[in-house]
Amino acid sequence: MNIKGTKTVESFHKRLGKIMWDKCGMARNEKGLQEAIVEIQQLKKEFWSDVRIPGDIDEMNPELDKAGRVADFIELGELMCKDALNRKESCGGHFREESQTEDGEAKRDDANFSYVAAWKFAGESNWELTKEELNFEIVKPSQRSYK
Repeated sequence: MNIKGTKTVESFHKRLGKIMWDKCGMARNEKGLQEAIVEIQQLKKEFWSDVRIPGDIDEMNPELDKAGRVADFIELGELMCKDALNRKESCGGHFREESQTEDGEAKRDDANFSYVAAWKFAGESNWELTKEELNFEIVKPSQRSYK
């Protein structure tokens, strides 16, 4: 609240949403993800230097509550882009443009990406990846075809 900037919390939320939609959506690529990370880091700096939160801190203030959530969304958005950049395959509903079959379908890479990713915060814009390997005993992963 002490920042007393010029931009609304809502404006930051919308800008973050556009970055995520355009560059970390269902179809994504390495270049776009790298750009998104830089853009989100710039957005974060701007948020913490130019956000305006009207109202009073000593009473119920929905804008202050929203600002806290948007600050969290900014951190989460950056991490989501880093995770998507790290996963160099198409999986689930997410299509990595560099990872497709000759027919243009999503191409899995189970040899390198059969794990659950957990990220630990390690400082400003820095996270450490921990992998929990997945072992498939009954149903084996396979390449999907939507044709």
